[in-house]
Amino acid sequence: MALTGLQINKLLPGTNCKDCGSSTCLAFAMKMAAKKAEIAQCPHASEDAKKTLGAASEPPVRALAAGAKGEVKLGGETVLYRHEKTFVSPTVLAVNLDASEDSASLDKKLVQIKDYKLDRVGETFRMDMVAVMQGKATVEAFVGLARKAWEITQKPLVLKSSDPEALAKAAEAVKGSRSILVSATAETSEKLLKAASENGHLLAVTGADLDSIATLTAKIKSGGFNDLVLQFPDGGLGGQFLMNSIARRSALMGDVKALGYPFLRFLTGDLTETTVAAVTEITKYGGVVVLPTFDPAQLSTLMTLRLNLYTDPQKPIQVEPKVYPIGDPKRDSPVFVTTNFSLTYFIVSGEIENTGISAWLVVPECEGMSVLTAWAAGKFNGVRVAQFVKESGLEAQVDTRQIVIPGYVSTISGELEENLPGWKALVGPQEAGDIEGFVRARLSN
Repeated sequence: MALTGLQINKLLPGTNCKDCGSSTCLAFAMKMAAKKAEIAQCPHASEDAKKTLGAASEPPVRALAAGAKGEVKLGGETVLYRHEKTFVSPTVLAVNLDASEDSASLDKKLVQIKDYKLDRVGETFRMDMVAVMQGKATVEAFVGLARKAWEITQKPLVLKSSDPEALAKAAEAVKGSRSILVSATAETSEKLLKAASENGHLLAVTGADLDSIATLTAKIKSGGFNDLVLQFPDGGLGGQFLMNSIARRSALMGDVKALGYPFLRFLTGDLTETTVAAVTEITKYGGVVVLPTFDPAQLSTLMTLRLNLYTDPQKPIQVEPKVYPIGDPKRDSPVFVTTNFSLTYFIVSGEIENTGISAWLVVPECEGMSVLTAWAAGKFNGVRVAQFVKESGLEAQVDTRQIVIPGYVSTISGELEENLPGWKALVGPQEAGDIEGFVRARLSN
């Protein structure tokens, strides 16, 4: 049962030394109760307190880090639904490489994986991991591909083989990459556990059903190794949904520690089938998803969905409030205004670019809200826009005295002109997609 902040505080030293980073022991206890701190951060905690609070301070889903620098985060989740708080670790996407493929094809795929990137709402996304499967290849080919994949991409690996000896050799070859070994069963767990612990890797655990998986994870954890990932048996799309949901609900609501680990799944099928399966993983608690092929269109779709789900619902994505040059604007270039909600900014700026003109885009502070939401909240009105224009120094940058406002907030035009003497507010289109037509009709010479 979870302990309250007051219960945790009774087990702390009570010195208020601030060595943990919190102002008081009670503040630290409250962080622990919210799963935002661990007892290890308190250098003065007694051994009894560490033992009692160690498990209590763990998030219900074990937080793990893969990669040489721990750059790939897994687990750490505390809620079933995003709106309850937020999801923590975005589903990791990997592409599978079969060591039995020809060398030229594998080299090409490694370069594609290494160079792939997606720019979306001001962020750049890349591949997270690379999966290397032995398939029908020799042990030497499997180990060689693992070593090459690590050297070229510098990304943690998902190493898969039915041969424990081959996995152990591959684990040693990429020691320091903090990869995932797939997968330990009741029969192979002893050897793979040794390979994972000696080489600093994570270990995936699998079985015929949830009960056998939970039994094995509990056994491994009791032996002192806790960097585990769960790989469920393939049960089709419905089984995938069910397994993920039962395991995550058991960990979060039932406090079943043996199932409180990130999930890993290898996908098979054509592009449509794997996309649907990957979407299911991303929306239903997937930890690591291994795609069978490298397809940039599929990746951009999945990364965009993942971005939408794994942003903090209490903290809208926003861009820095300032005046943005679109293209190569001059002193007589037109001036547009919108809010600093990232999606709004990138759509509007993109549509302005599509017109072929250069312009200035005024983006005042609106706390990351969209146009209508910011207007309704009093964050986007004539007074605030006028004040931002003055404080930004835009008036000295441009000779034009016209500013285009979004059509949905046409009512602020009078207030804007009143607070920005000498300027005329032009009511633009309601939809960003109509900016090009507006420019041709109203702004073309």
